[in-house]
Amino acid sequence: MALGTLGIGEQINGVNLGNWLVLEKWMKPGIFAASGEADEIWLHRATESAELEALLTRHRDTYITEADFRNIAAHGCNLVRIPVPYFIFGDVSGHPGCIEYLDRAFDWAERTGLKILIDLHTVPGSQNGFDNGGLTGVVRWHHSPRAVAYALDVLTRLAKRYRDRAALFGIEVLNEPIDWLTYATSSSSRQAKDSFEARRSGPIPMVFLKRFYRESYRRLRPILAENQAIVFHDGFRLGRWRDWFVREGMRGVMLDTHIYLVMAEHFPLFRMIPDRWLMGWYRLFVRWNERRIHRAARYTPVIVGEWCVANNLVNRTPSARNAVYREVAAMQRKAWSASAGQIYWSYQLRGNRAFLPTIDPQSDTSRLDPWDLTHVWHAGWMAWGAQGIFGDAKLPSSGKMATLTESLRRQTASSWQVDAAE
Repeated sequence: MALGTLGIGEQINGVNLGNWLVLEKWMKPGIFAASGEADEIWLHRATESAELEALLTRHRDTYITEADFRNIAAHGCNLVRIPVPYFIFGDVSGHPGCIEYLDRAFDWAERTGLKILIDLHTVPGSQNGFDNGGLTGVVRWHHSPRAVAYALDVLTRLAKRYRDRAALFGIEVLNEPIDWLTYATSSSSRQAKDSFEARRSGPIPMVFLKRFYRESYRRLRPILAENQAIVFHDGFRLGRWRDWFVREGMRGVMLDTHIYLVMAEHFPLFRMIPDRWLMGWYRLFVRWNERRIHRAARYTPVIVGEWCVANNLVNRTPSARNAVYREVAAMQRKAWSASAGQIYWSYQLRGNRAFLPTIDPQSDTSRLDPWDLTHVWHAGWMAWGAQGIFGDAKLPSSGKMATLTESLRRQTASSWQVDAAE
C-alpha cells in the first residue's frame, strides 16, 4: 500500500522511472533510429532543433503519465526515483529542458500518495561514460570546475523548487560516479564517438567524490527539511564509506548502492560454473552483498537504488524461465528488505514492445522482460516465497564454495586497494 507519509526512517518499496527524462538507447532504440547515435547528447547534437523538440515532446508526453503513477501505487510501491538530466531547466543551448514534466510528476505523486526521489543522473562531461550518463565513453566532468559548479547549481535549484512539495522524499546528488575498477573493465569507456572530447577521461577519485558530496550537503541541508533525505551513490565502492558521513556530521543522509545479478556473471569463474550450481552462485552473490549492506548500514542507512531480476541462467535453462525469475526475485527481495529500501530498475521499456523488431528484426524482446517491472508484474515473477527450481538452490561443495568466495573477496579487496591509491 502506498505510504504518503513516507519518511527517511520508513521502508522504501520503489521503482525507477528510467528513460523518461534521461534517455537510454537500449530502453527505447526507436527514438534514436533516425540519427543512429549511441547516447542522448549525440542525439541532441545530430538532430535539428525543431525536430528534436518535437521528438522529445512526443516521448516525454507519453512515456510516463498519471495513469502510470496510479498503477505504481496500486501495485504497492510508495516511491518513484526519477532520473533527471543536468539540462533539466532548459538553460543549456541545444538541449531542451524538461522541468515542467518533473512538476507534473509531483502533482501526480501527491494525488496518488507516492514520494519522489529526484536523481541527478547526468552532469556536463559525464561522471561515468555510460549511456545513462548521457555521453558514452567520456568521463571528464570532474576535471572542469565550471561543470562541477553547474551541477551544484542545478541541485540547489531543484531543492529550492521542490522543498515545500509534500511528495519530495529527497534528492540524490549524482548517479553512479565511476570508480577505477569499473572504468577499467567497462567496454563503454572505450566507445567515445569523439576521441578529442574523451581526452583526460578517467575514473572519479574518492578524494574528489568526497569533496563534491561535502559541498552538495553544505548547500542542500539548509534548504531541505530534516525529514527530506540527501542521498549519495556509493560510487561502486560501498565498503569504502564506513563512518565517513557520521564523522562529517551529516544528518538525514542515505547511501545508495546498485546491485544487479549480471554483476555476478562478470567474474571469470562464471562460465565454468555448471547450470545446477548457478542459482547457488547467485545466492552467494546476494548474501555477500547483503552482508556488505549490513556493514555499511551500521553508520548510514543504505538503499538498493537499482536492482532487477535479469540474469543469464534463463538462457541456459529456458524451460525454467518463469521459475528462475520468481526465485531470483524472491531471494533479492528478502535480502534487500534488510536495507532501508529497494527501487527496481525500471518501470517499463518502450511503450510499444512491437517496435523493437522494426529496428532489429533479429532482436529477442524477451531478454528485455526482466528490466520492465510492468512485465514482471504481469508475468507473476515478483511472487513471494517462490520455490527453488533446484530444490534449495543447491550450493557447490565446500571446496568449490571456498574458491568462489575467495574470488569475490579478491575482487572487492583489489577495488579498495586501487581506490586507496587515488
